[in-house]
Amino acid sequence: MPDRPAGAGAGAGRQRAARAAERAQVIPVYVVLPPRLLLLDVVGPVEVLRRANAVQSEAQFAVRHVGPRRQVMTSVGLTVTGVAALPRRLPDGALVIVGGNVTQLTLAADPAARRDRDDDAAIVRWLAAAVGPSHTLVTICSGALLAARAGLLDGYSCTTHHECCAQLQAIAPRARVLADRLFVEDGRRLTSAGITSGIDLMLHVVAQRTSPAHALAVARYLVVYLRRAGGDPQLSPWIDGRNHMNPAVHRAQDAIGGDPRRSWPAHALARLTGTSPRHLSRLFRQHAGMTIPDYRNLLRVALARELITQTQLDLEHVATRAGFASARQLRRAWRRWSPTPPRAAR
Repeated sequence: MPDRPAGAGAGAGRQRAARAAERAQVIPVYVVLPPRLLLLDVVGPVEVLRRANAVQSEAQFAVRHVGPRRQVMTSVGLTVTGVAALPRRLPDGALVIVGGNVTQLTLAADPAARRDRDDDAAIVRWLAAAVGPSHTLVTICSGALLAARAGLLDGYSCTTHHECCAQLQAIAPRARVLADRLFVEDGRRLTSAGITSGIDLMLHVVAQRTSPAHALAVARYLVVYLRRAGGDPQLSPWIDGRNHMNPAVHRAQDAIGGDPRRSWPAHALARLTGTSPRHLSRLFRQHAGMTIPDYRNLLRVALARELITQTQLDLEHVATRAGFASARQLRRAWRRWSPTPPRAAR
């Protein structure tokens, strides 16, 4: 799907975008390419970051591909060239993404096998020396094994591809290896399961570094589901009720999702969508499967859940920040969407 072409006023739009980019926080991202790279491990997550740069200007992800060699043979037979050397030092705040690789059945004395082992060891040594307290480490699939060999998962909860969990536990006995998880976040350690879960993890990173609404926009562009958390099998509330093609309802949902704390009366949404309040309410029930107030409360509950899990705010402050009049109103809305009380989320 191509990016939208420029139309009338494109010059002014480009100037505004350039000014916004100057104000954006630049997040340096180093994508480590091991030998026998599983290609989908990196192209999926990096495409998420590329699209995130296009849909918002709060943060820009500056991606560099690095490794022990200038070119890497991938799992599908394509060679990636132009790989930069592993830097001696990483800037503060850098995001380090380690891709996984495929197992290759070769003789131990095979020159290619020896070269691959040497390259793996070089990556492990670099990770151990370069990744510090200010850096965020992200591993995709079996990339967790390289991080574990570098000692970077000791004392952390983590996951990897289901075929590698036992090996990960053996390499890092001090790590808490969690199986059957999409991804696991523990401080500045983010690890994902097999292959496409790297996309889910990177959408989570985009939501944290920018906003859930921007992550949702990226997910819709990539035609993937946006999940709330690595251990949650349910689909994200931010994409619930959006499996339809009605443009007026999507515009209303975009507006509510951009600021769930607002009251969003039907007449205000009707002006945005070019419909009457009654017609929009009817379209909303038909296509989203719920009323406008129900959808707004769904997103408020999702916002409250994030505040409960990520902060130590008491329930009254959580309710206020999420747009509810009181903790009692929050609990009443919460019961509609969750079988467990808010305190269980914490």
